[in-house]
Formats: sequence, structure tokens, C-alpha cells
Amino acid sequence: MGRPVTLFTGQWADLPLEKVCKKAKSFGYDGLELACWGDHFEVSKANSAYCSARRKLLDKYGLKVFAISNHLVGQAVADRIDERHKSILPAHVWGDGDPEGVRKRAAEEMIRTGEAAKRLGVSVVNGFTGSPIWHLAYSFPPNTPKMIEDGFKEFAKRWKPILDAYKKLGIRFGLEVHPTEIAFDIASAKRALKAIGNHPAFGFNYDPSHFGYQGVDYVKFIYTFSDRIFHVHIKDAGWSDIPAEAGVFGGHTDFGTQGRFWDFRSPGRGNVNFEEIIRALNRIGYKGPLSVEWEDSGMDREHGASEACAYVRSVDFSPSDIAFDAAFEK
Repeated sequence: MGRPVTLFTGQWADLPLEKVCKKAKSFGYDGLELACWGDHFEVSKANSAYCSARRKLLDKYGLKVFAISNHLVGQAVADRIDERHKSILPAHVWGDGDPEGVRKRAAEEMIRTGEAAKRLGVSVVNGFTGSPIWHLAYSFPPNTPKMIEDGFKEFAKRWKPILDAYKKLGIRFGLEVHPTEIAFDIASAKRALKAIGNHPAFGFNYDPSHFGYQGVDYVKFIYTFSDRIFHVHIKDAGWSDIPAEAGVFGGHTDFGTQGRFWDFRSPGRGNVNFEEIIRALNRIGYKGPLSVEWEDSGMDREHGASEACAYVRSVDFSPSDIAFDAAFEK
């Protein structure tokens, strides 16, 4: 029996939740990972009655929920705020747009997200953290060590109150390690953990698609943070084995543009080795859901989401509970 296969609703937030439920059920999914945007899971409305109604809606279609995700608000907690954030944030979080006020309201909303998760009956909130030092990722003019250290300290100062609240609630936060976040590869993830004193409420929503095109060992990430993998996204990326017109940084081109070095792909259609990922997850004892985050600019999303569900079931398998050669002793 494999792990539950769920669909992350973030890329489907243009549709009402009930319509997504119907589609997910028809595609063959076991459940949904609810995004905290669109009408899928609205934190500002998420009292006990609202959460109960959401559960009943999922039950109606035989779907489960293991996690909610608030990437968009989480991004604003420790980011350098500018006009881009207005388009992704709820109006009550954006407010007048004053950067410090936005960060403060975003932190408050993330605590409310944890409280809402508890009322819904899930123990994992996935998301982004933002980063005060992403603009320093390429060190020219040369960064000073203090600039980077100060950035990690600022991240810790802004996120520790949220994580303390999550610990009291029995909720864990899974950062999706990703460019523009405080952690975007193994080295920066180690440093982020150290900055927050290995806080027990802080771990990762593992997504290999953000590592491969960077040249990061996405299987090693699982082993390195084996006790911090709180949730898993199944998303693929394809990258070229020859030089491209728009390199790793994308050349300010849109996803799907011809000539890019890499792009997100429907699971099984890119370069990510999911066989090794499943074996690594088995070795660390991960029993949670495999949540398809479907992104592929070159494919119809309904075709892709249906195909992805079948693909994940085909590639997932349970670990053996016996030694294969034990029968030789009989």
C-alpha cells in the first residue's frame, strides 16, 4: 500500500473548491493540500464552523486533507517588501503597503494560519519564509560575511515567534526550499536551521523541482534533513544538458519560453529521478502524503493532473519488511 496521493490546490485557485474536489476525485486523488488563497481555505474565515464545513465538503467527495499551505503570506514575513507583494497578499495583510507593517501583519496571519490548521485537524502548514538577503545571492559587489549573518538573524527574529506559537499548537511549519527564500539549497537550509536554534516546529516541505536545475543534490537533501521532512511535493523540472539562451537565472523570460535552460514539467516528464526519491523517503521512514504540485506551461492542466496521479501511484512503493534473501535460510 503506497502513500496517499494528494493534489495541491494552489494552481487551481481560480476554481471554487467544490469544483476542484470534483475534478480531483475524477483524476483519482486521495485528497487535497489546501491553498490559503482563492476560496479554498480562507484563514480570515476559518472558525470552527468553517473548518467543519470544509471537512464535510472533502468528505462528500471521499477526499482527505493532511496539510494546508500559505506560501503567499509567508513570503512577506521576512522579505524586502515592494509592489510585487500587493498582488499576492490579502488586502488586510497588505494594508497601506508600508513594508514593516506588511511584515508584521503577515507574521500575525501566519500564526492565525497555524490556529486554523489546528481547528481543521491537520498538523502541517507549508509555505515560504521570504528572505531579507535573496538580493545578495550573487555576491557582486562582494557581500561581507556580516551582511549574510545579519540576514539570517533577521529571518530568525521574524520567524521564531511564529514557530513558538506553532510549537504550542502542535503544528509544524514546512518551508518549501526555493529560490527567493531564506533557504534555497542544502547549505542555506543548514544555516537557516542553525539560525533558529533547530526549532522543533521548523522543517521542510520537500520539493525536488527547485533543486535539480540549480545543480543541488535533491536526494542528499532527504538524507541530510531526514527528521525534518514534514511533507513532500511531487513536482518535476526539465533542464538542458547543453548551453541555452536563458540560463539558470531565466534571463527575465516567462516560464514556457523557448530557449530556457529549465522549466517545470508534469511529473515523470522531466529530469527528476523519482525512483531514488521514493527509495530515500522509504529509508527515512516518511509515511506522509505525496502531494502533486502540478506546473507545466506546455500541457493542459487537467490532462496533466490526471496523468500525474497515475504516475505517482506507479512510482511509489512501500519498503520491504523482510530481507529478500531470508528465504535462503529455510
